Amino acid sequence: MALTERTEEDKIECVGPYRSIQIRTATVIERDGVEISRSFHRHALQCSTKTGDTWGDTDISGESAEVQGICNAVWTDAVKTAYQTAMDAQETP
Repeated sequence: MALTERTEEDKIECVGPYRSIQIRTATVIERDGVEISRSFHRHALQCSTKTGDTWGDTDISGESAEVQGICNAVWTDAVKTAYQTAMDAQETP
């Protein structure tokens, strides 16, 4: 009776005007090749991050090649600028 565990990104979504990327990762447990358990973890990425008063690109180096490709395709300079402008406007009282 062999138990195996694997993870897979089973859902990647691009959402909203600022192209947030949502990633769902499944952890699958199998016994003798038959799935007996599946659980999920989700995380989301925004196109830019702010440190102090400075905006920068989000570090996606730890993401899969597929997620990196999607981010690079949808996070255009126009999307990043619009996101940063919208977030800065929310900070202003």
